Amino acid sequence: MAELLVEIFSEEIPARMQVRASKDLEKLIADGLKAANLEFSEIASYSTPRRLTVVVDGLPLSQPDLSEERKGPKVGAPDKAVEGFLKSVGLSSIDECEQRDTPKGAVYFAVIERKGRPSAQVLSEIVRDAVRQLPWPKSMRFADSTFRWVRPLHSILALFDGTVLAGEIDLNPGKRVFGNETHGHRFLGPGVFAVENFADYRAKLRERYVILEHDERKAIILKQLEERAAAEGLVLKPDPALLDEVSGLVEWPVVLIGKIDEAFMEVPPEVLTTSMRTHQKYFALETVDGLMAPRFAVVANMVAGDGGKAIVDGNERVLRARLSDAKFFWDQDRSTPLEERLDDLAKIIFHAKLGSVAERVDRIAALADALAEHVPGGDSTLARRAAQLAKADLVTEMVGEFPELQGIMGRYYALDQDEEDLVANAIAEHYSPAGPADDCPTAPTSVAVSLAEKIDTLAGFWLIDEKPTGSKDPFALRRAALGVIRLILENGLRLPLGHVFAEQFGLYAEQKLVDVPVEKATDTALDLLAFLADRLKVHLREEGVGHDLITALFSLGDEDDLVRLVARVEALKTFLDSEDGSNLLTAYRRAANILRIEEKKDGTSFDGEPDDAIFELAEEKALASALGDAAEDANAAREAEDFAGAMAALAGLRSPVDAFFEKVTVNADNDALRVNRLKLLSRIRATMGLVADFGQIEGDK
Repeated sequence: MAELLVEIFSEEIPARMQVRASKDLEKLIADGLKAANLEFSEIASYSTPRRLTVVVDGLPLSQPDLSEERKGPKVGAPDKAVEGFLKSVGLSSIDECEQRDTPKGAVYFAVIERKGRPSAQVLSEIVRDAVRQLPWPKSMRFADSTFRWVRPLHSILALFDGTVLAGEIDLNPGKRVFGNETHGHRFLGPGVFAVENFADYRAKLRERYVILEHDERKAIILKQLEERAAAEGLVLKPDPALLDEVSGLVEWPVVLIGKIDEAFMEVPPEVLTTSMRTHQKYFALETVDGLMAPRFAVVANMVAGDGGKAIVDGNERVLRARLSDAKFFWDQDRSTPLEERLDDLAKIIFHAKLGSVAERVDRIAALADALAEHVPGGDSTLARRAAQLAKADLVTEMVGEFPELQGIMGRYYALDQDEEDLVANAIAEHYSPAGPADDCPTAPTSVAVSLAEKIDTLAGFWLIDEKPTGSKDPFALRRAALGVIRLILENGLRLPLGHVFAEQFGLYAEQKLVDVPVEKATDTALDLLAFLADRLKVHLREEGVGHDLITALFSLGDEDDLVRLVARVEALKTFLDSEDGSNLLTAYRRAANILRIEEKKDGTSFDGEPDDAIFELAEEKALASALGDAAEDANAAREAEDFAGAMAALAGLRSPVDAFFEKVTVNADNDALRVNRLKLLSRIRATMGLVADFGQIEGDK
C-alpha cells in the first residue's frame, strides 16, 4: 500500500475560500479514485494562504483486473445490430462472444477482461483533472488558456509512493510540471526544497515556519490572543468569524498588541471595532468590566527581530488614519438631527414596486402605532416616533461607510439629540432578531417597531408575488417570518395576524403603490398566514412538535393568533401522547376510512344528524349521546381557551367509540340503518374536527 501526496502552490488564496477549496480538492480526488476502482484507507486535506494539500493513504500500486459481461443481440439478429454491439465492446468478431440460452432465446454475451493499469498512470490523470475542475467563487484566466484558477499557480507537488507522478498543467504560455518540491514561509523560510512523503513534507514546512493545519493555526492564534490580552490586564472580545478569517491570512502567526489613541475613545465602540475588523483585521480588547480598552491585537505573519515594535508602530499609524475618518464621520453626522434627514430617505428606493424608504417609514410608523396597543406596556406615541427615525441613519456618513452599523448608529445619534431611551433603543433593535441566534427585543417600543418593520416587508413582497421559491430567498423573507414568530411568542403577544396583514395591505393601497382589491387582500393574507405556519413548524421542530400537529389546527381556518395556536398545539400533543388520545386517533381514522369508501361508492356525503329513532343498539345511542356532550363541552372549553379541557372532552369519547366499533355493524343490510350509522360516523369526524383536523395527523395508519 502506498501514499499519494498532492500540493497546489500559488499566490495567496482569499482566506474565505481556502478551507472550502481544500475540501473540494479532496472530494474531486476521492471521487476520481472511486471511479478508477482504486481503494484507499484514508484521505485528508489541508490549507494555508498559499497552498492546498491532499494526502491519501492505503492506495494499491495498480488497479485490480476487472471482468465485465455485456449482453448483446439475439443469435440471428440483423448484421447491423451485431456490428454495432461488437463496436461498443471493442471486439472484431462475433466468434469472440458466447452464446447463452435465455427465456427469450439464444443471446450473444461478450466477456471483457480489463487488466488493471499501474496506479501511477491513473493518479496522474486524476490529479490533473482535479486541479482543472476545482470550483471557485471567483477565478482568474491565464493568458490565452481556458484554464482558470483563483490566483497565479506556481507549482504542483505530486508524489506517489515517494516518486513524482508524470503530468503537467498547460497554462499557455508556460507549463507547471508535477514535481517533488515546494516552498516554505515567504520571508522566514524562503527557497525551494524537496520532500519524500507527507510526514517529511509536514515536518520540513514547520521547520520553514509554515503550520499546515488551519485549525492548529486557529488554536495558536486564540491562545496567543488570550495570553497577550491577559498580560495587559485585559480580555479578548470574542470574534469567531474574524479568528477563522485571520487563520487563513498567516502561515506562522504571531500576536502583537498595539495602542489606540485616547482621542478616538469617545467614538462609539461599535465604530472602533467595526473599523478595526473590517479594514485591518484587528481584534478588540476589553476591560474586565466589558468596556472597550484603548488596545488592539494584530496577528502578524512574521517573527520580527525587534520583538514586533516596528510592526506595531506601522499598524498603529494605519489605524490612526482609519479612526480619524471614523471620528470625522461621527462628528459630522451629529451636526444634523435625524429628523432633518428624513427627506433624504425619499431618494433611496426600497424596491421598484414598493416605493422609497421614506414611504416604507410612513407605513412602518402607522403600523407600529397600531401594534403598540397589542404590546403590554406599549406606547403608541413612542412607537410611532421610533419608527419614524428608525431608518434615518441610512443616509449618514458613518452608515454609508459601515452599513453593518445601521440601527446601532441611529441609537447613538438619537441619544445625542436627547430622544427618550426607549425610542433610541428601539431604533437599534428594530432589525432584531436577525437570525435564530440573535436576541429578541423585549422592550415594548422595540417590539412594536421591530414587528412592524418585518410585517411591512412580508406584506409588501407578498402583494407583488415575490415569495421565496425553493432555496432562493433574495429578500430574506423566511428570516423576517421567523422574526415575527419569535417576537410574538417570546413576548406573548395576542395579535390577530389576519387583521394586521389586511391593515398593512391597506397602507400600500393608500400610497397607490400596489392595487389591492378585496379579493386579493383576502387571498394574499391567507397565503401569508400559511407561510408563517410553515415557518412555525420549523421553529417548533427542535421542541419535538411534529409539523402535522400545526397543520391539523391551522387547516381549520379559524386561527391567526400564534400564541393561542401554540397553546392548542401543546394541548393536542399532550392528548395524542396519552393512551386515550392514541386510541381515539385510531378510531377516528377507522371512521374516516369507512366514510371515504362509502361516500365514494354512493356518490354522496353522510354529513347531517342521525335519526335517534332508527338506532337499534344501546351502543349507537350511547355514542350519539356522548358525541353531543363532547361537542358542547369542547366548544365551551375552546371559547374559554381551555384547550386541555377541550381535549379532555374528546377523551370521554374513547369508551363509547370503542364499544360502537366492537358491537355495531356499520354496513348493515337495512339501507336506512346503514345510512344512519354512517351519519353517526360522520358526527365522530365532525365532533373531533371542532378541536383539530385529525386527518392531517401523521402516524401509522
